[in-house]
Amino acid sequence: MSRLTAIVLLLLLLAPAAAAGDTIVLKSGRRITATNVVEDGDRVYYDTPAGRLSLRRDLVEKIERGASAPAWTPGSSKDDVSVDPPQLDPAAGYDDIVAATIRNGSIDRAYLAKLEQEAASGGAMAGRRVAVAHHAAAQLELRKGSPDLAINHYRRALTYAPEHTGILLNVAYLHLQRSEFTPALEYLERARRGEPQNADVAKLLGWAYHGLNRIEQAVREWKRALALRPDADVEQALAKAMRDEEAESDYREGETRHFNLRYHGDATPQLAREILRTLEYHFSAIEGELRYTPAEPVGVILYTEQVFADITRAPGWVGAINDGRIRVPVQGLTSVTSDLSQTLKHELAHSFIHQKTSGRAPVWLHEGVAQYLEGQRAGQHAQILVAAHDQQVSLPLRAMEGSFLNLPNEAAAYAYAWSLGVVEYVVVTYGMGDIERLLDRIRTEPSIESAVRSSLRLDYSQLEAEAARYLRRAYLQ
Repeated sequence: MSRLTAIVLLLLLLAPAAAAGDTIVLKSGRRITATNVVEDGDRVYYDTPAGRLSLRRDLVEKIERGASAPAWTPGSSKDDVSVDPPQLDPAAGYDDIVAATIRNGSIDRAYLAKLEQEAASGGAMAGRRVAVAHHAAAQLELRKGSPDLAINHYRRALTYAPEHTGILLNVAYLHLQRSEFTPALEYLERARRGEPQNADVAKLLGWAYHGLNRIEQAVREWKRALALRPDADVEQALAKAMRDEEAESDYREGETRHFNLRYHGDATPQLAREILRTLEYHFSAIEGELRYTPAEPVGVILYTEQVFADITRAPGWVGAINDGRIRVPVQGLTSVTSDLSQTLKHELAHSFIHQKTSGRAPVWLHEGVAQYLEGQRAGQHAQILVAAHDQQVSLPLRAMEGSFLNLPNEAAAYAYAWSLGVVEYVVVTYGMGDIERLLDRIRTEPSIESAVRSSLRLDYSQLEAEAARYLRRAYLQ
């Protein structure tokens, strides 16, 4: 079977399909629905719409007989730390203020000015009315894709109601979304003084501490949050943080201006220092390429191979991971090799992209930009990518917005190559400036595709076609 045929079969296998029959559960967590599943020696054979396929037996966790499972859909890793907005609504009971502040989809600034004038001599209740009006204005700006203006409204609200817990939580949440953990922490500590038993305060404090790589304090706050109110998000985040806390209990530490490093005792201090120097060098390069400086230091963890696998629970093909902290296995290394340097630059690019887009960048763009910045190019994959596009079996970008971690090795390799091909087309054709502008648009546009359309003047299907045309012209003619 040719490599292209194998990839085509995998793409067909990943396509949505109604499925009743046996379910093969892989150790990576991926589930494959199939019929006629047979174990034979070190292989598991099964039938799918793409034909008779097989897997190595050591990749399979179990086989569920007679079960059904949903088709694969892209999504984030189950271990990602993500937190919903606070439940406390500052506008509850003030519907009249909200209605008067927002008229026909616009902010009534004259009404806002009137409320502020009344608050100058009207006491705490008048101040609360102004705060609610600014909250309503902030929410409108968020719907319009203007988080900076929303934060300005919240800051204005706090000048009239400085201890309003709902306002403090909402502005802190916006900073957390933007990976601005230090200012978020300041607002949350103010909220804690006012309501020490508020579960939302503890929940968001855990998120802020986690973002600042203060894992012990994150664990403490998430435990407090769960004691105050059951919360599935917090349970998941706490379990992950506790695994980190246990694994890193005896780790050594290092620090530079832009990085906080923790490393297992098997890594030498000399290697740790060299890694920090390499990261600072790559930081300057990416800062210039993307015209952006992350607001917070980046956490970096160096593991043995086994601890990396235990903590990240990533598929075997993953050589490093960035889930808010750069996690790299370095067992056996005594200096920074060329491969390790590329890996560090790749993962650091993810930190820049995440913070620049407030966590909204799709995975195809994350991976395409990270590969391009580390120096990879799509030439060696051009024939496969162009053929898959021409045969209409390529994965559409819309299906590549979520995580690649659930993909089998070959399909993941294809997804990475296609991501690189698309990004390379944009950079070569329009320049890195258009990538930088696309990342900015993603932060504020209502959808990824609308950001692509407004910055590149192409929709997804047009971008895919142009990328395939570029790859054919650049590498196959």
